[in-house]
Amino acid sequence: MYFFKPISDEIHLFQLKFNKQSKTMKFILVAIFACIAAFFQAAGGFLPVVGLFLSPLATAPILICSMFSITNGLKSYFLTIMLLLILQPTELIIFPFTTGLLGIGIGTSFYFFKKRLSIILAGAILLVLGIMNLLFIFHFPVLGPAFSDSFSTLTVLIIFIFSFFYCWLWVEIALIISKRLALLN
Repeated sequence: MYFFKPISDEIHLFQLKFNKQSKTMKFILVAIFACIAAFFQAAGGFLPVVGLFLSPLATAPILICSMFSITNGLKSYFLTIMLLLILQPTELIIFPFTTGLLGIGIGTSFYFFKKRLSIILAGAILLVLGIMNLLFIFHFPVLGPAFSDSFSTLTVLIIFIFSFFYCWLWVEIALIISKRLALLN
């Protein structure tokens, strides 16, 4: 079955190549990825309609950086949070719990798991936990007025189904990006 096929070893080979880079090059890449992620996330506040379509792309730089190295992914994640504090503080509640957490979750899952389903489930669980924290603990209407901030198993089920398909999309995008980056080397 498709979900139980192991992912290619290109990602692990690319991680080994990345770890051979100098510390300066790693810091530069972390900073560039953090700037790109902050730009995409802040676009939701600066560009009212178009920004809503650009802000989910903030996952990609964090995901790529986490695929290279877990520590560099975390550095990029926290650096993006610091940049958002300066650029667009209103996006600070969304990024750490949704797009950023998803990037970290899927990127680190590539280290620990070999099968697509495991990677997708790990990312989906983290995204569900992040959305549930925003919705039920902080009472932040991250999903708009469609969902109330009172706990409901139907709401959690809908969030999980959406998160599963959304993570599946990001895993496939990450695999395409890693194949393209492998061709550059």
